[in-house]
Amino acid sequence: MPASFGTVLGMAPGNVPVHSSDYDSADRSVLRSRQDFRSQLDGVYLGHKWQCVELARRWMYLNKGYIFDDIAMAYDIFRLREVRMVADGRLLPLQSIRNGAKRPPEPGCLMIWNEGGEFDVTGHVAVVTEVLADRVRCVEQNVEDTVWPEGHTWSRELPMRRDRDGGYWVDCTFHDASILGWVIQSEDPAHAEVDLEGNPGLFELHYHTLASGRHAGQEPSSQDWLDMTDPKQHAYVESMHGQHATSNGHNLQAYYTISETALREVRRATNELHRMFLHATNQVLENDDLLRRFNIPAALWPRIKQSWNNRRNQMITGRFDFAVSPRGVKAYEYNADSASCYMESGFVHNRWAAHFGCTDGHNPAEHLLDALTDAWKEADVQGVLHIMQDRDIEETYHALFMKEAIEKAGIPAKIIKGQASLTWDDEGWVCDADGLRIRFVWKTWAWETALDQIRDDLEEDEENLRLHRHIDHRQHQPRLVDVLLREEVMVFEPLWTLITSNKAILPVVKSMFPSSRFLLDTQYELTDDLRQAGYAAKPIVGRCGANIAIVDRREEVVAETDGQFEQRDQIFQELHRLPKIEGHNVQIHAFSVAGTYAGAGARVDPSLIITTDSDLLPLRVVTDADFLAE
Repeated sequence: MPASFGTVLGMAPGNVPVHSSDYDSADRSVLRSRQDFRSQLDGVYLGHKWQCVELARRWMYLNKGYIFDDIAMAYDIFRLREVRMVADGRLLPLQSIRNGAKRPPEPGCLMIWNEGGEFDVTGHVAVVTEVLADRVRCVEQNVEDTVWPEGHTWSRELPMRRDRDGGYWVDCTFHDASILGWVIQSEDPAHAEVDLEGNPGLFELHYHTLASGRHAGQEPSSQDWLDMTDPKQHAYVESMHGQHATSNGHNLQAYYTISETALREVRRATNELHRMFLHATNQVLENDDLLRRFNIPAALWPRIKQSWNNRRNQMITGRFDFAVSPRGVKAYEYNADSASCYMESGFVHNRWAAHFGCTDGHNPAEHLLDALTDAWKEADVQGVLHIMQDRDIEETYHALFMKEAIEKAGIPAKIIKGQASLTWDDEGWVCDADGLRIRFVWKTWAWETALDQIRDDLEEDEENLRLHRHIDHRQHQPRLVDVLLREEVMVFEPLWTLITSNKAILPVVKSMFPSSRFLLDTQYELTDDLRQAGYAAKPIVGRCGANIAIVDRREEVVAETDGQFEQRDQIFQELHRLPKIEGHNVQIHAFSVAGTYAGAGARVDPSLIITTDSDLLPLRVVTDADFLAE
């Protein structure tokens, strides 16, 4: 039986306690919010109680006086190249030694696990305390929450062997987990990793047609390949004005391929960045000066903070936009509250491949619907979930695709188009056309769109936005605000995603994780460095690629879009062009479902700026060997 949360399991060298992280036994009367789980010492933030990373950072601080910068995943420590002395800010070098190298682990180094198996998604880190001839002893948190036997000064022993070439191999005691290597603070670079990026050619994207691909499919024909008796497919066909996978020339043959290595990096970026953006969200909600930059009415701040404290883990899905090229994987933004691209990537492109016989690799979003279903199973919806949408036909197929995932999760769902059918009941609840109270909502529009409607409906004064004004139900139809901001209604995505989706968060994320290889330099003010590199100016709450200007290093505007957000505050992001292939700029999007990568797709446009009108084309992931042979 695990020891209760916070119990000291044993003492690591340097008199550093190792704690149980059995969260099921945490005393919620004491640990009421996310803030109560922050581990700090001498004003230094060490991590989340009592995770593996928290112990590694705390052990380093108490024994060595230095720490590593905050990271999203434990395995990402292997990519760090320095630690920082807390006393004076000096940077000291870190050496990363891959498992099997000719340099053994040593006491005080950090053992790093790959993601997967026992340590799915995050990987793991432990502190090596003893190195013997055939084994390594380490201390760790968040693995086995049991008190150590009498006389033990370690959490686990890991077998170590040496191969005939002199390489040192450390094995995990869990059969489904593997060790990436160890990280040593040292000036000596012997046998350390030099190039972590691999072959840059694997980060190119390739364009194909069915006739020219390695596995050519059948000849495209006018034969129907979508089922018009299925409402979601019918809505998609109506939106596309025919059975087309693209609105540009109705080209049913075109698709792109991505290598397994590049997609693995997209997956890793999605998982890491999701956690980085949540750390940044917490930072913003702790700092009112930062929060002011988001242009959200101050009267809504308490509701957003309450949403964050109560519903931190109830986000269903979001979408990252990436540039993937030999320069690496770079994130433009996190659409943490978006419904678009899901049906195309997760359904339409599966049907396209099956009908036209595309067997080149596979669709990286082929299991997206299953991932969404699993997320809804954990969403704690009690009763009917109402899907609220505008009457736009594109929103209709988005709504129907999500409805399928919701119902597969065993949750009854009803779609409401527009607001005209909403009614009041005798107790002031908003009801659907059948008189059923609306308690749980998933919406197709972003919170910012809803907030715009709320601003239109209400005068912008404190009392109205706090919803204190009495509404005469005999005189007024229910408004959007009466549903989405009613405290008893649970809305997906949660209200706190207003922060995570706002582009004002991008400078915060960059400042918190300056060494992340996935982030572009982004600032609130235009700096000399950005001018010299070129930049994109973006409104902080713009949507669909509106009101973006791209300025090159000669200070010439090379692309821009119009829209309704020209009066909004801006952020300035380092110019990083999308790869241009066959006349189209290609952006890779990745879906995060329940905080974890769940699929990817491709969006293309002749313009440098991807907008809501840009095409979504099939993306196929192929093995590295096949990709390099293309």
